[in-house]
Amino acid sequence: MMTEYKVALAGNPNTGKSTIFNALTGANQHTGNWPGKTVAKKEGLWQWQNYTFKLVDLPGAYSLSAFSLEETITRDYIIREKPHLVVIVTDATNLERNLYLVVQIREITDRVVLVLNMQDVAHSQGLEIDLPQLESALGVPVVVTAARAGSGLVDLKEAIAQTVNRPQAATNAPNLLHIDYGPVIEEALASLQGLMQNSPQFNPSYPGRWLAQQLLAGDESLADVLN
Repeated sequence: MMTEYKVALAGNPNTGKSTIFNALTGANQHTGNWPGKTVAKKEGLWQWQNYTFKLVDLPGAYSLSAFSLEETITRDYIIREKPHLVVIVTDATNLERNLYLVVQIREITDRVVLVLNMQDVAHSQGLEIDLPQLESALGVPVVVTAARAGSGLVDLKEAIAQTVNRPQAATNAPNLLHIDYGPVIEEALASLQGLMQNSPQFNPSYPGRWLAQQLLAGDESLADVLN
């Protein structure tokens, strides 16, 4: 019997995410709308080794803040549906801009594979990325692809299979990315986390530190989790 895993495909617009989705799922796709939304929802199945993967193509998003409907859908799916893995597709020619979303996702889950797509274009521009250093800094596997040319897709499939099958830590606690934002912000985050954890209305499905960051940044769409 094959094991089925749910994998979310995330990334900024125009990173080649849809190209990777089509390459992985082929004709095994279903398109509809997100419940109650006008935004298209694409799902597909593909098999690799002894695994079956249900791939969900999330809307293109620049962050996990509620600045757009696409960002809200992406954020809510990752937090509430808890996919086994999030594959984040980035544009290797503009990695700095793409890393904002990567960091936000790493702050809520450690089940991530990072894809540096358009590597062929980056190479033609003379751009070189230190993959071991990037993997070390983010704590996740990094795969290089040129999806339009079909390059790197086998490596991506293997990275996905290995990561979803990785044993959880003994404490069952995720290894989330923790960035030190300086003493003033860190003190405010700690104070807000304490208030949330002592609130009987607090929704524990949201990572406390990440939620405190969003509330501190003025994301009013998340205020209802404390009501």
